[in-house]
Order: sequence, then structure tokens, then C-alpha cells
Amino acid sequence: MHGRSWTDIGTALGVTRQAAQQRFHAPHKRYDPETMSEDLRQAMTHVKRAAVQHRNNYIGTEHLLWGLTAEDNSATRLLGAAGASPGALHRTVGDRLSMGASQAAERIAWTPYSRKAIALAEEQAEEAGSAHIDCDHLLLGLARIGRGVAAAVLDEAGLDAGTLREAAAAPPAGRAVRRG
Repeated sequence: MHGRSWTDIGTALGVTRQAAQQRFHAPHKRYDPETMSEDLRQAMTHVKRAAVQHRNNYIGTEHLLWGLTAEDNSATRLLGAAGASPGALHRTVGDRLSMGASQAAERIAWTPYSRKAIALAEEQAEEAGSAHIDCDHLLLGLARIGRGVAAAVLDEAGLDAGTLREAAAAPPAGRAVRRG
């Protein structure tokens, strides 16, 4: 994601290129970092860190939601516009991250729901006419799936795809809407 070769990553980790590539496996479709906003690239570092720290050999929807709510970005602003507390959601999903059994994940694969969420995020970005997939697009993708840990956390907070789409379409608070 950051332009480093698998050889560089393997060297930094003290493993072979192949071991590094298997451990940090990307989704089936490779998303070039250039297709992601800077905020989403930063959120993805939180996603991967959560998976590694919890010794999970997968990236699930819970990891994606945790990474999206780790710091201020378009997803946290969308959650705020929808009336939710990004910090509370971050804590809730963090409580649901379970510790894996393996000491070191040989491979971090994306779950089917996570792959679907990023594909839906890409569609959302295209529909919005954006050249980059952003954090709010991925949040909407997670909500549209309606399954997995992230969907359960969002549902418990009273958020679904429709609610988030409405909040995304609403004009920012404090700005007058021009009527024509």
C-alpha cells in the first residue's frame, strides 16, 4: 500500500518475501493505493494493526470498522452527522475483537464480507464521481452488506445503510440550503 516491495517488507520483518506476502495478503482484487484517499490508506494501517495485534489471520468487517473509527476522517464525520458517536462505536467494536490462537498469522486474508464491503465502497466512489475510495464509502459498503460484526455494531447503534445514505446526502449543518 505504501509503495514498498515484498522483499523490503520481508527484510524489515526478518522473513522471506514470500512469507511477508502470505502474511499480509490483500483482497482478491488488488486495490492500488492510488485508488484510495489518504485517509483510507491511514485507516487501513489501523485495520492491519488490529488484525496483527489480535493475532487474527483474517481481516473481518470488525477490523474494517475499527480502523475507520480510529481517527477523524470522512467516515467518523458521517457517523457524527447520522447522530452516532464514532468513539463509542470504536470502543464497542474493539470489545468484539477476539484474540486469535496463532502466535503469528502466516497469512492475513480478507473475509468474503470484507471483500464485498471494499467492492461496494468502490462502486459508491464511482457513483459519487470520486477518483478515490474514501472512508465514508467503505463505511457505506459495510452498512450495505448488513452482515458481520460491523453490521451488528452499526445496527445496535441504530444505523443502517439508509440512515447513513440520508446523512451523507444532507447538507452540512450550519450551511443554508439554496432553493431554486
